[in-house]
Amino acid sequence: MFGAILGDIIGSPYEFDQGEKTKNFPLFSETSAFTDDTVMTIAVCDAFLSAYGKSDEEIKNALIDSMKKWGKAYPDAGYGGNFGLWLRLDDRKPYNSFGNGSAMRVSSVAWLYKSIKDVRHAARLSAEVTHNHPEGVKGAEAVASAIFLGRIGSSKAEIREYIEKEFQYDLSRTCDEIRPGYHHVESCMETVPEAITAFLEGVNYEDVIRNAVSLGGDCDTLTAIAGSIAEGYYGVPSPLKRACYERIPADMQAVLQRFEEAMFRVLYM
Repeated sequence: MFGAILGDIIGSPYEFDQGEKTKNFPLFSETSAFTDDTVMTIAVCDAFLSAYGKSDEEIKNALIDSMKKWGKAYPDAGYGGNFGLWLRLDDRKPYNSFGNGSAMRVSSVAWLYKSIKDVRHAARLSAEVTHNHPEGVKGAEAVASAIFLGRIGSSKAEIREYIEKEFQYDLSRTCDEIRPGYHHVESCMETVPEAITAFLEGVNYEDVIRNAVSLGGDCDTLTAIAGSIAEGYYGVPSPLKRACYERIPADMQAVLQRFEEAMFRVLYM
């Protein structure tokens, strides 16, 4: 959660290929701000906290209600066209999206469930309410799986092997190979593998973030995804956690606090 939100905030000034594709940049600036990635990450978390242990249908309804509620509270956060329309309409049906939104908002489920089977199931539910295209679902499951494997102590080699085997993503390219031709694209297929590569090449949380920003493209989402995976593996330094709290409003802070309490119960009780 912290990893995704920080990634969104840090990456936001460089969205739409506005960065210089370098790792040398200030982590925060006057234009650093949360976007739709943070709003929907909070919305998904809020839904699972309220519907945990309930039926799939109840969880999906909670997700839809939460997304629409948080979307209404923050209508100008930068939603994609189709998703923004879905938020505004009364229609609750998914629209077969394979956009990267399903992958950027999923991080909380990797901490709220105790097995990879349950994590993947929850990730699927979180995607299917809007992004029910197979690639949209795959992106959410892959990111949640990588976070979960990192938090239970799997090595990067093990994470890479699992993602390649289970989701058939090509993780053979390096960041140096991706960077020159990479551009703003909003699909899971061209965001999730790149975000995972940024994580695999990083040496700590901040380095992963810098890798992701340096690739360019849909930078806030790419960095939110990479940051969420990096948190599972490395954790987030306390100063950056404090910076995260300082840059989001009180209603989001309250969800994060509830999430940390729930996460503690999963991890230690």
